Amino acid sequence: MNRVLALLLVLAATLTANAQSMKKSRLEVIDIHTGQRTVIREFPYVVEAPNWTHDGRWIVYNSQGHLYRLRADGKGKPRQIDTGSLENINNDHVLAAKGRRLAVSNHDAPYFVSRIYTLPLKGGKPRLVTPKGNSYLHGWSPDGRTMAYCADRNGQWDVYTISIDGGEEQRLTTAEGLDDGPEYAPDGQHIWFNSVRTGLMQVWRMKADGSEQTQMTFENERNAWFPHVSPDGKWVVYIAYRRGDLKPDQHLPGYYVDLRLMPAEGGQPRTLTTLFGGQGSLNVNSWAPDSQRLCFVSYEKE
Repeated sequence: MNRVLALLLVLAATLTANAQSMKKSRLEVIDIHTGQRTVIREFPYVVEAPNWTHDGRWIVYNSQGHLYRLRADGKGKPRQIDTGSLENINNDHVLAAKGRRLAVSNHDAPYFVSRIYTLPLKGGKPRLVTPKGNSYLHGWSPDGRTMAYCADRNGQWDVYTISIDGGEEQRLTTAEGLDDGPEYAPDGQHIWFNSVRTGLMQVWRMKADGSEQTQMTFENERNAWFPHVSPDGKWVVYIAYRRGDLKPDQHLPGYYVDLRLMPAEGGQPRTLTTLFGGQGSLNVNSWAPDSQRLCFVSYEKE
């Protein structure tokens, strides 16, 4: 067993143990101006990573290796999305800008290696995009042609892009340590991501070709993860772990974390709310189409 595989198996065991310690999930919506939180659905098991569909009607989330969609008001029965042979979908899934397709990261057997696939939003046969693993999806360009993801290549985790038709991947970051969470701005000109290169995990931004990598947050007491840009391009929300709770390059479940909001042009962030969660709470873009609300998952400890 090689070192990377051993680390992945340890991570999987840790995530499973932490997930089992949480017995209830709350799918919530928060108003970014008032801070009001509304629980739209509770689940007696772990759900993760809500995406709000572009028509505002549905919220897509993953649970127990599968994808589901639920009415955005929380009413009705969740509907499982047909993902064909994919049965180990993780919390890195993205909707295409035009809303007709989705892309997922799936832990493929037998070695729990994550690779990226696309399929119709209504469900159907998946198509492989990244033959190499581990590859964890985070961003889909507004023109629908390119995907951005975090990938492990020879023990180094960096940001890559690739055509949705496959082919040669392009490495955009080369800094020591973890670069993760790449997501396109709505105009397609920039990619936001998080990087541990300065010691703590911070939010960064670069041009879509990887140039002009610029630090956007300067948190002293937090590790900032997974920046998500609002549909109108004005705001960025991210999840922040408190310094010392875990290592800067870790994002595990089972911690008190802050949802932080900042102007997309840069500026002082503010805390929207504090919740018990972490991994699974805000991994993917979960903004409502009106850019005034976003959804997330909080958990209850056993």
